Amino acid sequence: MLSMNFSIILVLFFVAINFLNTQSFQHPLDPLSPKEINEIRAIIENSHLKTLTNLTYHFVDVDEPEKDDVLHWLSSTKSNRQPKSFPRRAKVVVIGGKQTRELIVDLSKRSIVLDHVYKGHGYPPLTFEELLQASLLTQKDPRFLTSLSKRNLKSSQVSCLPLTKGWFGEHVSKRAVKITCFYRNGTTNIYGRPINGITIIFDLELLKVTTYMDRYRAPLPKAEGTEFHSRPLKPGPSFPNTTNSKLSIQGNVVTWGDWKFHVAFNSRAGVIISTASIFDSKENKYRRVLYRGHVSETFVPYMDPTEDWYYRTFMDVGEFGFGKAADSLQPLVDCPGNARFMDGYLIDGFGMPNLLPRAICIFEKYSGDVAWRHTEIGVPGRVIRDGEPEVTLVVRMIATVGNYDYILDWEFRQTGSITVGVGLTGVLEMKATSYTSTDQIKEEVYGTMVAPNLIAINHDHFLTYYLDLDIDGDNNSFMKSSLQSKRVKRMTTPRKSYWRVKNKILKREAEARIRLDSKPTQLLVVNSNKKTNVGNLIGYQLVTGQSAYSLLANDDYPQIRTAYTKYQVWVTPYDKSERWAGGFYADQSHGDDGLTVWTRRNRKIENKDIVLWYTMGFHHVPSQEDFPIMATLRSSFELKPTNFFDQNPITYKS
Repeated sequence: MLSMNFSIILVLFFVAINFLNTQSFQHPLDPLSPKEINEIRAIIENSHLKTLTNLTYHFVDVDEPEKDDVLHWLSSTKSNRQPKSFPRRAKVVVIGGKQTRELIVDLSKRSIVLDHVYKGHGYPPLTFEELLQASLLTQKDPRFLTSLSKRNLKSSQVSCLPLTKGWFGEHVSKRAVKITCFYRNGTTNIYGRPINGITIIFDLELLKVTTYMDRYRAPLPKAEGTEFHSRPLKPGPSFPNTTNSKLSIQGNVVTWGDWKFHVAFNSRAGVIISTASIFDSKENKYRRVLYRGHVSETFVPYMDPTEDWYYRTFMDVGEFGFGKAADSLQPLVDCPGNARFMDGYLIDGFGMPNLLPRAICIFEKYSGDVAWRHTEIGVPGRVIRDGEPEVTLVVRMIATVGNYDYILDWEFRQTGSITVGVGLTGVLEMKATSYTSTDQIKEEVYGTMVAPNLIAINHDHFLTYYLDLDIDGDNNSFMKSSLQSKRVKRMTTPRKSYWRVKNKILKREAEARIRLDSKPTQLLVVNSNKKTNVGNLIGYQLVTGQSAYSLLANDDYPQIRTAYTKYQVWVTPYDKSERWAGGFYADQSHGDDGLTVWTRRNRKIENKDIVLWYTMGFHHVPSQEDFPIMATLRSSFELKPTNFFDQNPITYKS
């Protein structure tokens, strides 16, 4: 009997050990599940906050664990040790009783462990429910109905969109939006038929229109020519057979070729890439590259200073949220036939989880490009031709923020590079005008006439990326390599000049604030504690895209809020709380939080855990080809290994 009991215990023991070794532990950076979201809402509704009036949820996300703990967890899983279990916590921002409250909810303790009333400037992201309510209630306002009647417009054919109103020096502000309206009748392209001359401010607390002005009646543009439809094209040739694909997705962890990284979906940033590392077959281990990367903020100022347009200076990520604006991806349109999809969950204003099917797609890309090739004729009696096609892995999300669609790509290459791409498409923001030809225009119209009675307004798009690079470890430095012309001296050859590289490790934040210009310069994050086999500092280079920075005056209110867009590159020491370049509370912010403010401390950045911030910019002067639908405008930047490997990693694959 004792022998039998001992045998059973022994079997159970080995089963338990096997379970611990094989079960998939939840990744500490995984997004909140629907079950967790429901638990968070239940905890809050059963807490002291249940008495607050009109409680609405504006931000719900994982409260990110400490970086050292996450890295230790990853190390434990790689070594098959039982990883530390993380208490799941959520950061929640609610508005109730006309107060903004920051909460930390501990799911394991089923309690609120932090409750802080925010009293600073700015407001949290807007909810879809309050934007919809603002639109519907505005369209019932008697003054608005009178304006439509004067214009002989049917209210049933009107669409109204709430827009953020920005900040223009007010000492006291209220949560409010400005409403702009369009006339559909005959088109689905509502932006092609704007109703001009009406100023509407809707108070989100009082739930009513508080300011209404109707100044003039500009001609309503015609519906003809504003529609857009896809052409009935037949599907192209199929993608190469992917049965031998190197792609593996387990939960939110993606493995492809030598790359391994975590993908998450966030209501504010959208897609987030974390803990990206690449396997080095010579060293027989994964080497760290990127701890965390995502869009941090956008800035989209329109260049029309008139009453109807001056306030259109949007910070889409902080005011609305790229994740909240994410669209379900269309197979064979947004993503190719070999794509695999990840769903996302969004939290509505009532704290309920809402499924977003196909929020992210992941696919191998066969572009027809060449990864490398060479023909050698210098070997006697032989012609040697060799090479490889370029095959990459793309992680994609698309955010539709009003009239614009942002295609956001993270493209991983076999060479160790990461290309971050942005595509802009959608429809232009336009205003109605009495002019039908540019020959008639005798005044500043702040844009381009793209059709009779339609002016598309000049504007900018700035996307600022948060890039927490960990090049083979935490202790990194930022190096600026300048290419300098030199005269040849005391040489016997006839050459008179050459250029050389001068490297400089930048020591503090103020030095690392860089406006890109025409001078040839390389920017690198290096690990000055580690060198290659021949003694070079290992690093990754920021290969920048097209150079653009904000041209607004420094004392202009939108520029005060987004002062960081005057420079494309910033570097800060890592701080878990510093992730949103324009500050966390972006709606009606005053510019007293965010990247520009943090760096005034001029902290040390040499041999530290540092974060690289890069702003990709577009100055968009519209053209007629952008109407009625805009062909995708693209730009990208690259994080490129530079002396990170001992040689081209493609050439020493095992």
